[in-house]
Amino acid sequence: MTDIKDPAGTTKALTLFKTMAIMSGLALFVLIAIIILNGGFGKGGASAVWSPIHGMIYFVYVISIANLGFKVGWSLPKMVGIMLTGFVPLLPFWAERRFVAEVEARLAPARR
Repeated sequence: MTDIKDPAGTTKALTLFKTMAIMSGLALFVLIAIIILNGGFGKGGASAVWSPIHGMIYFVYVISIANLGFKVGWSLPKMVGIMLTGFVPLLPFWAERRFVAEVEARLAPARR
């Protein structure tokens, strides 16, 4: 028996989390590339366009973490820790692999 009360809702939340983790990681790489090409954190050009887009992608990533976290019963410090992965290149990809595996293991009994 699974400890997850809404397996269908959790599966949907997990899919959103997977998608947003990958998008957030990719968006961070694009932002870093733009900053490097601009020669720093100066305003203008592609940075002025991509920064708000990256911010929205990160915001949805944070919402997807909170949504999944509340469904599976994660603690607030754990959710905040996962949210912080969006600030470090490669960590969103690591978080996606690690926490998807954790949640899928908890969902497995409900899928039988």
